[in-house]
Amino acid sequence: MATGKPSEIVEPKGKLGVLLVGLGAVSTTFIAGVEAIKKGIADPVGSLTQMGTIRLGKRTENRVPLIKDFVPLAKLEDLVFGAWDIFEDSAYEAAMHAGVLEKDLLLQLKGPLQKVKPMRAVFDQSYVKRLNGTNVKSGKNKLDLANQLIDEIAEWKRKNKASRVVMIWAASTEIFLEENPVHKTIESFEKAMRGNHKSIAPSMIYAYAALKSGIPFANGAPNLTVDIPAIRTLAEQNKLAICGKDFKTGQTLMKTIIAPGLKSRMLGLHGWYSTNILGNRDGEVLDDPESFRTKEESKLSVLEYILQPEVYPDLYKDFSHVVRINYYPPRGDNKEGWDNIDIFGWLGYPMQIKVNFLCRDSILAAPIVLDLALFLDLAQRAGMKGIQEWLSFYFKSPQTAPHLYPEHDIFIQLMKLKNTLRHLRGEDLITHLGLEYYD
Repeated sequence: MATGKPSEIVEPKGKLGVLLVGLGAVSTTFIAGVEAIKKGIADPVGSLTQMGTIRLGKRTENRVPLIKDFVPLAKLEDLVFGAWDIFEDSAYEAAMHAGVLEKDLLLQLKGPLQKVKPMRAVFDQSYVKRLNGTNVKSGKNKLDLANQLIDEIAEWKRKNKASRVVMIWAASTEIFLEENPVHKTIESFEKAMRGNHKSIAPSMIYAYAALKSGIPFANGAPNLTVDIPAIRTLAEQNKLAICGKDFKTGQTLMKTIIAPGLKSRMLGLHGWYSTNILGNRDGEVLDDPESFRTKEESKLSVLEYILQPEVYPDLYKDFSHVVRINYYPPRGDNKEGWDNIDIFGWLGYPMQIKVNFLCRDSILAAPIVLDLALFLDLAQRAGMKGIQEWLSFYFKSPQTAPHLYPEHDIFIQLMKLKNTLRHLRGEDLITHLGLEYYD
C-alpha cells in the first residue's frame, strides 16, 4: 500500500475559465468537442484525463481507477471558454470555416459555439507574415497592450463568473526568435515592451499578461514565448505553472513512438526523411520560411534527444534527419505525413520503414488542449509553480529547467506524468521492478 503523504490540493469548486489565444481550427475543434461530449453525442477519444486509467500499487491489488476519478480535476460541465483572434468570427463561424467538423455536428452545437466571440487580439504581422486581420488591438507600446490584456482578463473572469482561469496559446507559429538580453529579467523585459523591442513577440505579451493576472500558461506553438528567463522568473515569483511548447500531433507523435522502439532493440539509423502536406491556416503560415524555421527547430530536436548519438555513436552518429512542410490548400486540416526511415541491423544489413500517416491535425490537438487545461488547473491548485516538466507528454519540444535536456520518449513521458499524479495522492511510484523476486 501507499506510504507517501498526499499533497494538499484545493478542490475544483466553481467554473474553470479556459482562455485561448487563437480561435482557429484547433480551438474551435476543442470547444465543439467539449460541448458535444457534454451533450452526450460524442466520446472524449484521445483525452488521457477523460479516458485514461492509472495503476496503483502492486499488480495483484488490481487498483486501476480512471485518472479523472483519482485526482480532483475540473468537470467538463464547469468549463467556460473565451478567446482572442484577429478575425471577428464566433467559434461557430470559425469552426464552419475551418472545415474540420461536419456541418451536421456543428449545427447541433450552434448555440454554445455562437456565444464564444473573440476579443481583439494582440497581433503584429511582422511575426506571422502570411496572416492579416482586422480584429486587432492598438496601443502606444507593447506594455500598454499587455495592460489592456490584463484588464480584459479581469473583466472576462468577472463577467463569466469563473473562479479560476488558465490560458493556452493555440494560435499560429511566429517567426524564429533567439533569446535576447532584453529577455533576461522582468525589469529588462518590461523596459523592452515600453520601447517596442522587436524581440518581444505577441505570444510573450500574452504570457506576461497571464502571469501578471495570476493565470497559468501553456504554449501550444514552437514560439520562444515562455522559454526566456523573465517569464520563468515571473512564473516562479507569482507561483504559477507554465509549460510548452508545440502540441505533439501527427508526424512528431509517430517519431516519439517509433524511435524509442528502434533504440530499445539497438537498431541503427542512417537517415529519417519526413515530409508533410497540409492546407489549413497552419500550413499557410508555415509556408513562410521564417515561421517554418521555428517549427523545424522544434521537429528536428526530437530524434537527437531520443537516440542519444553521443552515447551510441556506432548506431546513431551523423544520421541524416530532414523535415519538409508543404502548403497544399486542397488538403485542408487533413495533414498527410510521409516518413522514410533507413535503419540497419545485425552485421550492418540495411532495412527500411515507410510510414504514411493521414491524420487530422486538429482532431489530434483538441484533446491535448483539454488535458493541458485540466492538468494546469490541477497543478495550480496543488501549489506546483514554474515549469511543469511532467506535462512534456503533450509537446514536441518540452520545456525543462535550464541546463536539463528534454525527455522526448513518449513512454518515459507518460510514466513521469502518471508518477507525478501518484506522488500528488501519496501513492507509491511505479518503477516496474518486481522486488518480490529478490526476497
